[in-house]
Amino acid sequence: MSDNIPRRRLRGAGVAAVAALATIVMASPLGAQQPGDTIVLDEIVVTATRLPTPRAAVASAVTVLTGDALRAAGITNLLTALRAVPGATLVQGGSYGTPASFFLRGGESDYVRVLVDGVPVNEPGGAYDFAHLTLDNVERIEVVRGPASVLYGSDAVTGVVQVFTRAGAGAARWRVSGDAGSYGTARGAAEASGGGARLGFSLAASRFESAGTSSFNSGYRRSEVSALVRAAAGAATDARLTFRFDDHRTRFPTDGAGRAVDHNQFTTGRQATVGLDLRHAVSSVLELRALLGAHTGFAGYDNRPDGPADTLGFFADVSGSRVARRSADLRAVARLGPGTTLSAGGTLERQTVTSHDSASSQWGPSLSDLDRGRRNAAVYAQLVADPGGRLAVNLGARLDRNQHFGSFATWRAGLSWRPVPRGRVRAAVGTALKEPTFFETFGSPWVTGNDALRPERSRSWEVGGEIDLGRGSAVSATLFAQRFTDLIQYTFAPPTPGQPNYFNIAAARSSGLETELSIAVAPGLTAHGRYTYLSTAATDAGFDTAPDGAFAQGRALLRRPAHAVGVALGWSRAGTAMQASLDVVGRRDDMDFSALAPARVRQPAYTRVDVSGMVPVLGRGGPVGVVATVRVENLFGARYQEVRGFPARGRTVLVGLRMEGGF
Repeated sequence: MSDNIPRRRLRGAGVAAVAALATIVMASPLGAQQPGDTIVLDEIVVTATRLPTPRAAVASAVTVLTGDALRAAGITNLLTALRAVPGATLVQGGSYGTPASFFLRGGESDYVRVLVDGVPVNEPGGAYDFAHLTLDNVERIEVVRGPASVLYGSDAVTGVVQVFTRAGAGAARWRVSGDAGSYGTARGAAEASGGGARLGFSLAASRFESAGTSSFNSGYRRSEVSALVRAAAGAATDARLTFRFDDHRTRFPTDGAGRAVDHNQFTTGRQATVGLDLRHAVSSVLELRALLGAHTGFAGYDNRPDGPADTLGFFADVSGSRVARRSADLRAVARLGPGTTLSAGGTLERQTVTSHDSASSQWGPSLSDLDRGRRNAAVYAQLVADPGGRLAVNLGARLDRNQHFGSFATWRAGLSWRPVPRGRVRAAVGTALKEPTFFETFGSPWVTGNDALRPERSRSWEVGGEIDLGRGSAVSATLFAQRFTDLIQYTFAPPTPGQPNYFNIAAARSSGLETELSIAVAPGLTAHGRYTYLSTAATDAGFDTAPDGAFAQGRALLRRPAHAVGVALGWSRAGTAMQASLDVVGRRDDMDFSALAPARVRQPAYTRVDVSGMVPVLGRGGPVGVVATVRVENLFGARYQEVRGFPARGRTVLVGLRMEGGF
């Protein structure tokens, strides 16, 4: 199936939609609002430009989620928080702690760059498991939708997710909280923060445990610690040191098809992330910035024999891998005039992986080791120009130099036009890349890697607009289209004996529409709705020649629904708050691995409702306050599967208390 027809239709629809939106904006009486009114477009965002920039001057689509609002809704982990992002699809294999993937705008699950305070935490090649990062000590989350390799390099193909640690400001305060409920789940957390202009801190620690959803060999536990210290030597110089560490273990009885067959297998993981962000203003015009980052992740798998009779097939496997990334980013920011900045900088990064696998089978033991490293370097430049407050220009270019695939250039250009103070139209186009993984490049004893692999590439465009309706109400819409080329595929039988098992051979496309509407219904009562339409297809199947294969020519990409709807209601007054959300996820394709020959299947649509609330029970207005909390996920017990063969959790009730006060 050619992608030309849907692309033409979407391009024509984009022109019509933007023209209509511009007409509405210009004709709207909002243009007569006073400049002093609160304007949503004045919100400051960082990730889209790597500088604090008014949203109205950013050409990218950006979603901002605040930590306080998420916690007020009873949401305690990144996975649940990201479900509210337009264009996002998250899938998890049922129970707590099982692998979770994030698909943004129809791209692959390794096409999103994940940052913690600016430090990349993806594995080299883009993979990231969203099952384990909590919202402990999180101030906000910014999600940039669209290509961002021009600023962040590899993996930022369809977007960037950045988690910001609480900065620590104001009077020193402490908070402890805990809840418990369904599936033997219990969570406890403690945090403290405070500071002034010269010095600030934040600190948090938590523990989570659950017995899991399976009747045997099921359970999950996680511990996490995070901290931030900031210091300033006057207005010209400041520094932030951040740290985050988690340790987790997941027990699970299932095989790849979701069948409960194993009594003792489990996975373990540890991650540590450290970042040092330095800023020095040389003058009112020139500013120097440096970001030093280190991330280390360990993943282990343990599946020893279930008993003396377990001696058939591959009956035992113990493996572990350690991935490390060390990076330094230096840049200069010149303020060329009001609203205009020019940034230029460079990045150096060292990536290493060490892994060991020991398997036992009826045919004898086997061992596998990998110990490799590679270097990345890049230079980049970006111009953000918004001199008159009506038309903003975003331009950027980057050149990456990888030790194995050589040089690769990316670019991005965008416009944001505000015909009236409360409305704007924006457009952007750009390219992005994703580097090969270590295993694709170097292989293993059973697989031959390909040292000549090129990065996977994308070219994207988007058009959209936003209107601030006043008094907390707003509407936005974005049309986008993307083409992915040089996709890396594995083949068991290379075209020529002795050739590697990985090649740049496949291609795909995605396009769609993202819409959002927020309404202040009444004092204390708000409503938010979102709808995403998504069209995806494999445009070059590569080695996957089966008509119903996972990457079959002209077929939709797996696990990406064509339609997704979300509605959320929130009410608060005098410290009491209630939230309700409804999510409708449309039909999508998946693979069924329960048979000898995997088959493509159509997963049915499902609807899920979550509710939460909190009520002050002690000390309202006093030095110490106590709040009772409740959250019910999947209120009506909907039965559905985000991954074929792995049922999602049923109704989950969590009840808890939160206590806080000042030092």
